[in-house]
Amino acid sequence: MGKMVSQVEEAGRWERGMSERRKQFTAALKAKVVVEAIKGTRTVNELAGLYEVHPTQIAAWRKRALEGLPGLFADGRRRDAKAEGEGSAQLYEQIGRLKVELDFLKKKAGLLA
Repeated sequence: MGKMVSQVEEAGRWERGMSERRKQFTAALKAKVVVEAIKGTRTVNELAGLYEVHPTQIAAWRKRALEGLPGLFADGRRRDAKAEGEGSAQLYEQIGRLKVELDFLKKKAGLLA
């Protein structure tokens, strides 16, 4: 017959589980684990035991890394030019708003003096 667990012990386990914070992994550790997972020199379960990460989490990181790899090799010049164009448009818009505000304040200040 299996081990009987009292309701008090079970409640204690539940409380401990609820008070524990989730593990947070650094980007460097994630990258290291993913590289090893992609290489395939060790199984996912071996990596999970070694780095204390759940195997499902390793699989998710690996999938995300493999999906993002093509974007790393996209033509960076086009991407940079597009981002620069968007940034400068926002700056010109902000300059325009500030100029309108400044003109308004100058006008009001002249009326008060």
